[in-house]
Amino acid sequence: MNRRQVLGGIGFLAAATSTVEPGHSQTPAGGASKALLSSASVCVSAGEACLTHCLEMLAAGDKTMAACAKTARETMAVCGALLSVAAQGAPSLSKLAAVAFDVCKRCEAECLKHAQHSPCKDCAAACGACAAECKKVAA
Repeated sequence: MNRRQVLGGIGFLAAATSTVEPGHSQTPAGGASKALLSSASVCVSAGEACLTHCLEMLAAGDKTMAACAKTARETMAVCGALLSVAAQGAPSLSKLAAVAFDVCKRCEAECLKHAQHSPCKDCAAACGACAAECKKVAA
């Protein structure tokens, strides 16, 4: 997922959650909470920054960042899918949220090992927040 896709997702999130018509629920997109949509979006953005940082460190010879890069990449993929599924209120949301919970918890744990690097610390925080929201809807 590239920055353009992330920004598009954030734009969609803003549009989906910004207005509520009279007689309609404040929960956007068929049941997905604003908090879940927001946390998944932030998780993708933080993962992008973390992955970029990890790749730079790997290029400089720091092989300890390999696992962090892998988990950030997986998290970006899963949370990107979660954002899309949640936005459309798809029936698979609770199952995907359970997967995303697991992925986010693993990424949080891995990124915390590198919390001295701000992108990793930010990614860990974003993953923790997303995992908490996923837990609320997970099957």
